[in-house]
Amino acid sequence: MNWLAIKLIHLYRYVASPWVGNQCRFYPTCSHYAEEALKTHGFLKGGYLTGRRLIKCHPWHPGGMDPVPPARQKNTLSR
Repeated sequence: MNWLAIKLIHLYRYVASPWVGNQCRFYPTCSHYAEEALKTHGFLKGGYLTGRRLIKCHPWHPGGMDPVPPARQKNTLSR
């Protein structure tokens, strides 16, 4: 599922994005954020983070730096 979502993001970037123009108020752009979130956190959590980011995309939000949160480290030590 992850690869399909990333391919759709690439399709958007190359087909629709040139028509919309460079209007993203965030860094990284929403499509780059979505791709990184999906790669870092997987489909469910990455999709959730992307949705949260897209909700912030409106004229009254100041924008700015909004990096993808790092993945939590799994505890590999067992006692």
